[in-house]
Amino acid sequence: MHTMQPLSTAPSGANPPGAGVDDPVLRAIQAGAFRDATALAARLHGPSIGRLCMAMLGSQAEADECTQEVLIAGHDAMTDFRGEGTVRAWLFGIARRMCAKRLEMRGRRERRLRLVHDADHDARLPDEVLAERRRAQRVRDALEELKPSERDAVTMRYQAGLDYAEIASACGIDEAAARKRVSRGLARMKELLAEVER
Repeated sequence: MHTMQPLSTAPSGANPPGAGVDDPVLRAIQAGAFRDATALAARLHGPSIGRLCMAMLGSQAEADECTQEVLIAGHDAMTDFRGEGTVRAWLFGIARRMCAKRLEMRGRRERRLRLVHDADHDARLPDEVLAERRRAQRVRDALEELKPSERDAVTMRYQAGLDYAEIASACGIDEAAARKRVSRGLARMKELLAEVER
């Protein structure tokens, strides 16, 4: 079974490699060396992009595939990159959009499959397992009810274990806004779950 790599223990305000002013990826892009820039991006930002994809998709194989697609899409778009914000944040934005598309397609497919599976199997499950599945489903349903920006932030924080600085980078916002999104998302989930329990 795959286990996610631990995050850096650097302070949340510290820039990861290649995220600051002296960004080798940005220098390569500005020099028109797009192949070199992509290789550097894979080395410097690939692991964190992979964590984000894993957090959002929940499948290591799919996350690995999506990470490769993000790097390819970044390579193809480098001629249009204007350097507004960091390369890391730009790549995280591409990753979020790609993951969102995959989740939308998967959600439609799984909803259809779940209807068939539940009709065939839930009645035969032991009471404890059935209750646990229902609780997990309530949490998933509550997560789906959040605003997309808050849902992404909560997922990145608690499923991927990204720190607030990384969430901010991924979402193109500052760290304080990232904290607010997570806090609002959790508060809303508690409200929704409390309503279900009544």
